[in-house]
Amino acid sequence: MKAILSVYPEPLALLRARFADYGQLLKPRVLVLVLFTVATGAILAAGGAPSWAVVIHTLIGTTLVAGGASALNQWLERDTDALMQRTRNRPLPAGRLSPAEVFTFGLLLAITGATYLLCTMPTTLPALLAAITFASYIAVYTPLKRVTTLNTLVGAVPGAMPPLIGYAAVRGELTGEAWALFAVVFVWQIPHFLAIAWMYRDEYERAGLVMLPGFDPDGRITARQMILYCLALIPAGLMPLVVGHAGWLYAAGATLLAVYFLMSAVRFARQRTDGLARRVLRTSLLYLPLVLILIVVDRWLNFPALP
Repeated sequence: MKAILSVYPEPLALLRARFADYGQLLKPRVLVLVLFTVATGAILAAGGAPSWAVVIHTLIGTTLVAGGASALNQWLERDTDALMQRTRNRPLPAGRLSPAEVFTFGLLLAITGATYLLCTMPTTLPALLAAITFASYIAVYTPLKRVTTLNTLVGAVPGAMPPLIGYAAVRGELTGEAWALFAVVFVWQIPHFLAIAWMYRDEYERAGLVMLPGFDPDGRITARQMILYCLALIPAGLMPLVVGHAGWLYAAGATLLAVYFLMSAVRFARQRTDGLARRVLRTSLLYLPLVLILIVVDRWLNFPALP
């Protein structure tokens, strides 16, 4: 085998590069976080250890649908991606893949994923939620990025849907606990994306994407919005106590994490630099995984609920 590969090193390198480009279409780092929220929803719905077969089927189907959405998002935004430094080396604007093959790849992934969920889940609800997530992301959020700054709020809806898919896969319905998880992920996204929009405000404006920092040169409104949503994350994070079965471990941890997130937004408000915006972004990437781990650990260890 090694002898064969040594004879054909160039075709092998090209094949690896092509696989890498298709992998890049899936946005792997975003996909990992999506799947983490799906698994959290499934574990909470089970009230303990879920059926791992159901979880694995859900993760496979969601991976396909989310990957298809990411590919079609890049297909729709290939012109604007070419105008931004951070995205111009993606497979489409760089010319390594053609629009036709990316469109076909994304559509096939999404259809296969939704069909997979339809065939492997006890009810049709997970497939329906995955389809709604896909459609709202591609047909609503993506076009709105060229039209209104409200695209961030609209885009937070499909962004918060994955835990509902996981919950529905195990429970077959959506209870208040599922919607509490949705609320946490929804609110978390706003300061997260505002930090990104501030850091790349010039590139977004050059590409014709309508983001709040583009209308807020000194960053005061952007900072205010960050603070307001970080404040909202405190009660949102405590919703699982009211409608779910979270206990004191989760309550204490979620509150401390939300306050830490808020402090990073306050620091940005005082001195609106790219470095402090990046700190808000990093804090947001710390907050969500930790709060999801907390709620799962709290459930598994069966900590007593607050009175």
